[in-house]
Amino acid sequence: MPVTEQDVLSALKSCYDPEIPVNIVDLGLIYKVDFTPAETEKQDVSVDMTLTAQGCPEHVNISMQVKSRLEQLPGIRNVAVNVVWTPPWTPERLSPEARKQLGME
Repeated sequence: MPVTEQDVLSALKSCYDPEIPVNIVDLGLIYKVDFTPAETEKQDVSVDMTLTAQGCPEHVNISMQVKSRLEQLPGIRNVAVNVVWTPPWTPERLSPEARKQLGME
């Protein structure tokens, strides 16, 4: 059974920006998930994501965390993580759960 976008997002809820105690999905950092069928029964995944600020010193670590976590999913062959800056991240992208965790409600 192929991996779905929901599978990817669920897996990425275990990835965190070390400076913020909220997972990267609830922070609104994941912009796009694309799948490409691979030659085997596995898929290649491409993730477009952003960070809360350009120049974030953790961008390499967070990207590696995303790649590593997704490569653990059965059915995934390769993962490409693209850090993008358009549109820029704003606090409006926070999920209701993230707002609650950060005391913004």
